[in-house]
Amino acid sequence: MMSMISSRGAGRAAAVALLFSSTFLVAAQAADDFDPMSQVGPNPVLPEPQQYLFPPMHLAKVVGWKPGETPTVAAGLKIEAMATGLQHPRSLYTLPNGDILVVESKAPGLEPVKRPKDLVMGWIESITTGGGGEGGESNRITLLRDANGDGKPETKSVFLDHLSSPFGVALVGSDLYVANTDAIMRYHYNTGDTRITDPGTRLTELPGGPIDHHWTKSLVASPDGSMLYAGVGSNSNIAENGMQAEKDRAAIWEVDRASGRSRIFATGLRNPNGLTFEPATHALWAVINERDELGPDLVPDYMTSVKDGAFYGWPYSYYGQHVDPRVQPQRPDLVAKAIPPDYALSSHVAPLGMTFYTADALPAKYKGGAFVGEHGSWDRDKFNGYKVVFVPFKDGKPNGKAEDVVTGFLNKDEAARGRPVGVAVDKAGALLVADDAGNTVWRVTGAQQTAAVK
Repeated sequence: MMSMISSRGAGRAAAVALLFSSTFLVAAQAADDFDPMSQVGPNPVLPEPQQYLFPPMHLAKVVGWKPGETPTVAAGLKIEAMATGLQHPRSLYTLPNGDILVVESKAPGLEPVKRPKDLVMGWIESITTGGGGEGGESNRITLLRDANGDGKPETKSVFLDHLSSPFGVALVGSDLYVANTDAIMRYHYNTGDTRITDPGTRLTELPGGPIDHHWTKSLVASPDGSMLYAGVGSNSNIAENGMQAEKDRAAIWEVDRASGRSRIFATGLRNPNGLTFEPATHALWAVINERDELGPDLVPDYMTSVKDGAFYGWPYSYYGQHVDPRVQPQRPDLVAKAIPPDYALSSHVAPLGMTFYTADALPAKYKGGAFVGEHGSWDRDKFNGYKVVFVPFKDGKPNGKAEDVVTGFLNKDEAARGRPVGVAVDKAGALLVADDAGNTVWRVTGAQQTAAVK
């Protein structure tokens, strides 16, 4: 999951090109007339699964943003670039004083090849799920300080660097936690700090290499600050590397902040990201990237409340108790326990960020609902995702269809100018979007807003 092919992967790239030249390996996908919106909501349409030697692939070439170009926003909103020239901005965190932390991160490397198919799939995912651009510093956190809330930071500085593929951030008191791909780190933070130089301490080890297929580790603190919750994705699509490689993965961990002791909070979640607590009920929610290679319209990615001790199906079943026939041996005992998620987001949209909106700067319709950053598909003929959507909530549950809020990441030629990942809300109430292919943080405000922090 790197932005471009590294020197380490150059030999693989050549081999992949040779594989692609062999027409018997990758066939063009037939036109897909399925309506993706039929898979948005609590009861998605689930067509019959398909199986392939090699799945259909449709890649969006990353071209970046031309001068003057911006994404498109829904009526009543406007959008501007808050920061540009970043290196793979993945996630965002707003500190209590209004400073914005931008986590810039590259993957730890391509995973080992065990099957010829892995060569193709690893290369494809390195291009399509990584960010844009080449070179430059990454694996760091950049601080943006916008003291007057006008969306134009007066300060842009390196806050913390020399990290190991970081993703999640959480602040509790004066303790700043960063979820690297292999550990949760703790740093001392003083309000107003623009740089942290101490090496930090390792609070808890997390599953990392040598495969580390889903390397992003989302992180959130419990409302009372006593616990941390970390999302740990699977080491494969459907456990093709063996279940031993999935030990303590495809799960959400609960970590005691004081001692570092951990336990598995929920399982069967292929790649959980966007961990956050719903403001009305204080329930933990996450967005999940589901499995591939069952067809362009399976399996729907989703958002769900996460229940303590619950099993959500992966790898044995999907969307409750729909059995995945590829997984051997089968586990009917676990399938019987699998619970369906709360809300489908459609197949292969790749949700990687989520935040609930409790501010007042955007139009009132957004109050209480969730914004979701959808990184976008690579394995269906018609692209899906590549946008930020809004899901209305009522009484702590989704209430209505997801609505497009930020689009235009694909140009008219279906090349990717950008790809949204993490979303956050700044102190002025604006929506922030990390664009890891466009190397930009976008800021969305009300069309008539002239916000200032008081």
